[in-house]
Amino acid sequence: MLYTAFIFGLISSFHCIGMCGPIAMMLPVDRTNQAKKATQIITYHLGRLTAYATIGFVFGLLGKGFFMAGLQQNLSIFIGVAMIVVVLTPEKIFAKYNFSKPVFKLISKIKTALGSQFRNKSYKSLFTIGLLNGFLPCGMVYVALFGAIAMQSESLGVLYMILFGLGTVPMMSSVVYINSFLTVPIRNRIQKAIPYVAVCIGCLFILRGLGLGIPYISPTNMSLFIQADPNCH
Repeated sequence: MLYTAFIFGLISSFHCIGMCGPIAMMLPVDRTNQAKKATQIITYHLGRLTAYATIGFVFGLLGKGFFMAGLQQNLSIFIGVAMIVVVLTPEKIFAKYNFSKPVFKLISKIKTALGSQFRNKSYKSLFTIGLLNGFLPCGMVYVALFGAIAMQSESLGVLYMILFGLGTVPMMSSVVYINSFLTVPIRNRIQKAIPYVAVCIGCLFILRGLGLGIPYISPTNMSLFIQADPNCH
């Protein structure tokens, strides 16, 4: 299921252009030295990937608890359904509820710290910008975290979120070089594909939980649980 993280990151990066694109365009990179500019952009992405890995560790650890309790199979089905419900629910419904209100002060501090880093062109500042950017609220990251919690360990949770982050790198890097390489109509068409991809990934998690014996997609129930005695059949 790890490959779904990269695919979802690649597709959701078109959504990221609208949300985080302005941050990428404002990065304090060297506009005259292309080699230095490239390393600065990489540093920014390393910061984002570090944030995603940290969140992935926490949710992967939670997923490991479900796995050890023998609930991984049911959890995979639940998360698959949750992914589908979240992406198919109109945004105006979620807009009625301010889910970030409990951590509003923390988010405000992150935004303030993020703004102060744009005054400095050092690699440390670029890494910090990426790190803080990664912790800002994002619907696509929340959906990816569903996948991280469905993993069987904290290390797999980290890897899932890193692959998701790597999927967003090509598009997020492109906006730094070409601000208007995608017109609004084209961007809107691509964003319409995001729910379809998320639904497909959700279905894969459901199939994984059902244990239908399909190699790489829906392994048997036996392989999903820790057993005292090996299954030699």
